Amino acid sequence: MKLDQASIENAVKTAYADHKDDTGGENASYIPYLASVDPALFGVCVMTADGQLFEMGDTGFEFALESISKVFSMAWAMEKVGLETFQQKVGADPTGEPFNSVISVALHGDAPVSPLVNAGAMSTVSLIPGDTAEDRWEAILQVQSAFAGRKIRLSDEVNESEQSTNFHNRAIAWLLYSGGTMYSDPMEACDVYTRQCSTLVTARDLAAMGATIANRGVNPLTGDRVVQAAHVPAMLAEMTMEGLYTASGDWAYQVGLPGKSGVGGGILAVMPGKLAIAGFAPPLDPAGNSVKAQHAVAQVARSLGLSIYKASEYSE
Repeated sequence: MKLDQASIENAVKTAYADHKDDTGGENASYIPYLASVDPALFGVCVMTADGQLFEMGDTGFEFALESISKVFSMAWAMEKVGLETFQQKVGADPTGEPFNSVISVALHGDAPVSPLVNAGAMSTVSLIPGDTAEDRWEAILQVQSAFAGRKIRLSDEVNESEQSTNFHNRAIAWLLYSGGTMYSDPMEACDVYTRQCSTLVTARDLAAMGATIANRGVNPLTGDRVVQAAHVPAMLAEMTMEGLYTASGDWAYQVGLPGKSGVGGGILAVMPGKLAIAGFAPPLDPAGNSVKAQHAVAQVARSLGLSIYKASEYSE
């Protein structure tokens, strides 16, 4: 597969034009801040593994990272405890349930099965080494910044909005604790998890974060190695299994790229070794995935002939 600048630029422009007037979906309403974001915002970005950026729309608008943050705390936990331990303690299977499901936790003996839903994400946070919650939080903030190639900041407004409504996650944290799958104080882990979701990124940042994964763990903008290359396949596998929640199987079937969504309206897809595609639009479908961003990211991937399942990709 050969990707030239003109093809990528055209794919981004066309996807933006084709979907900028799409309707459907609603902003997440259970977090007051997210409900207040302009639903007309929309941006599409591609960043290649060597750092070339292609963008259209509202790609400089800062939005809440939300559940996409799970990918980067997962990456850091893998770095610190190793792949085998991480899989044993957190899991690598789809839940088949919504991202905040209590039933999934209860059915699996008060244990998580994926780091990319809320239960597994809190368990992941608790695995990150640190004497205090602040130690874990600083490590997560630093790794988000390293993936993005710039300093990422916490939004106090988003964090306050989330901390005041995260009672469901607190209950899940205690369930994990009762099952022996919470590895720090459960309320501290819930607090840090909530903060990691409350940082602000742009679609450009998201594309850079994905390009770092595509570039085998090296940020193409800074040249810094963020995670071991050997850990990237496991990250991509987790994204394939649960990256778009209950729509993950459909996404893999129809698009063929590991991805991750967040209820802030962001969607990220990664073609290993090549590039990342990022989209942003606040209105969500019932599964919690951005309607416009899904359509646009999928169209860019198809336009460029990208899929990890195409046998021809392995014959080069």
